Amino acid sequence: MKTALITGSSRGIGKAIAIKFAKQGYAVAINYKNNKQTAKKLAIEIMQKYEVPCGTYCADVINKNEVNKMVDTIQNELGTIVILVNNAGISTQKMFTDITEDEWKSMLATHIDGTYNTTQAVLPSMLYNRFGKIINISSMWGVVGGSCEVHYSTAKAGIIGFTKSLAKEVAPNGINVNCVCPGVIKTDMLNIFDNETLEQLKKETALQRLGTAEDVANAVSFLASSDADYITGTVLNVNGGYFM
Repeated sequence: MKTALITGSSRGIGKAIAIKFAKQGYAVAINYKNNKQTAKKLAIEIMQKYEVPCGTYCADVINKNEVNKMVDTIQNELGTIVILVNNAGISTQKMFTDITEDEWKSMLATHIDGTYNTTQAVLPSMLYNRFGKIINISSMWGVVGGSCEVHYSTAKAGIIGFTKSLAKEVAPNGINVNCVCPGVIKTDMLNIFDNETLEQLKKETALQRLGTAEDVANAVSFLASSDADYITGTVLNVNGGYFM
């Protein structure tokens, strides 16, 4: 059975992506780091509602050994991974002068090392089968930069560069690598903002609303589909017209 692995998928955008692929009949691998019960609950919901195989797999994407073990287990239990969504991430807001060395390293490791580790673990089977879809979740701040989010913006910009470079390298092997850059999306990451700030963000968005996790999942689903077979190395902005 064809399997989709979504990192950091126990909640938020990752959860919406997992559900989207389950609806389409894929076996779904839910990766989590800390939220075991949330991940288990989601897996049960997916199996009961969509009647597809679904498993939960604990691994810190920063840890290469954990990732390699996770990927081996998934492919043994669920089947060959044909879709990889690198979604796991963290976000904090701080003045650049207040960012500690540990915070800087943690931010880059989670996004850049995590994307490297998971992609490198999954890619051999895709190369062997000459087929695969890799979708990396960046951010609009990786495109335009975000004040008080220098470390986050830097990490997300790195994912865009990773996407374009890898896309060129593996295209002859029938593998598509693309990137989705969400705008302001209603997830737990917005809890740091007060209502006044959220209203201002709505006004700055052309469509006059905040995005939903499902909006991002729809974009990921398109890039993973046969409709996007001739699309690779692209950056798809899902930001409601926040910038154009």
